[in-house]
Amino acid sequence: QVQLVESGGGLVQPGGSLRLSCVAAVSPFSSYYMSWYRQAPGKERELVAGINEIDGGTKYADSVKGRFTIFRDNDKNTVYLQMNDLTPDDTGVYYCHADPRISNPMWGRGTQVTVSA
Repeated sequence: QVQLVESGGGLVQPGGSLRLSCVAAVSPFSSYYMSWYRQAPGKERELVAGINEIDGGTKYADSVKGRFTIFRDNDKNTVYLQMNDLTPDDTGVYYCHADPRISNPMWGRGTQVTVSA
């Protein structure tokens, strides 16, 4: 049973943009801390951005600040990652993560993002 489904990845040129989406089949979605991680080949999975379940406060990796924006639509059970001014260093598999705080978190299966000329 798949509870988190990512979409929106693909191949883009440096300087391009992508918007990732994650539809979460969880309830209540508004109670989950949602975040995006990525994993580049040969590297550990790292936190890219997170958004809390209280006031919408956000957190970003230093490498993406000013370029990426995380936001959520609780009515649609969806969290988004808008990625602008992409560079080859942004290449990797991007994973949606949902943390209910009171039980085990869950991962999506990932969507590939490749930034290359």
